[in-house]
Amino acid sequence: MAIDYTIDYQCVPKQQLGTDGILERIKGRARAEAVIDLFRQHGDRRSAEDIGFELTRSTPDGGEETRVVMVKDLLEAASELSPLEHYCQGCPANASGSAWGCMGQIEYPISRAGEVWLMNQLPVTEEPLTWLLLRDGVREMASDGAQVLALRGAERPYFEETGTLARKLGEFSITNNQVFEMLFLRGHLTPAYAALLLLFFGAIDRDLEADDIMTLSRSPEDAFERHPFRLRSSPDDDRTIAQFKHFFRALYLAWGLNVRLLLDV
Repeated sequence: MAIDYTIDYQCVPKQQLGTDGILERIKGRARAEAVIDLFRQHGDRRSAEDIGFELTRSTPDGGEETRVVMVKDLLEAASELSPLEHYCQGCPANASGSAWGCMGQIEYPISRAGEVWLMNQLPVTEEPLTWLLLRDGVREMASDGAQVLALRGAERPYFEETGTLARKLGEFSITNNQVFEMLFLRGHLTPAYAALLLLFFGAIDRDLEADDIMTLSRSPEDAFERHPFRLRSSPDDDRTIAQFKHFFRALYLAWGLNVRLLLDV
């Protein structure tokens, strides 16, 4: 289970297979490889053509349906990716440098360290312009994060932290639930909204004049030159922090290319 995201940059593979089609094939291949590995660990040496497993999915009416999936079918579908992977080389939306680098995920459960890291990136009162934008954004959102709090708990698979964390930022406070909602529960991320998130979480320099901040929402043509990406990987990053940084890298590219970042939470 994960938060999936995709830079909505049109290319030949997306025209041929569709964004959902590519994602389904990538996930299918990963699932097939994991199932084969699990069978091998238990001494089962059958051919992949003979291996199947049960897959349970939620239905729109709130129920569940279970079906048998054959590994060979997943691998055959995934084989359609290989002839198209060369289009990823040099693609401006390739955030990772590897095939299908316009797509990524943040795996559940999200670590407590990852949530603390997010909250520590937020602007303080000594950064007045960005701080005011954040304060006004939190007030406009008018949410206490209860929707996210309901996803926490010892029996829930989404968060390591089961309670609410808060950070006081001058005259207002913000919680980890509000931060998650701000990032992932506002629908697909438009370039204008992405510009705010990049500022709030320090992915680009916040030491800007008011006029410069206003231009960010329009994704200037020289966005990448004028506003370099600031988040760097560290050996101390846990899995969640590393994946958050990659998410912001993808958000940065989507913003600079003036396209949306698509979310599947």
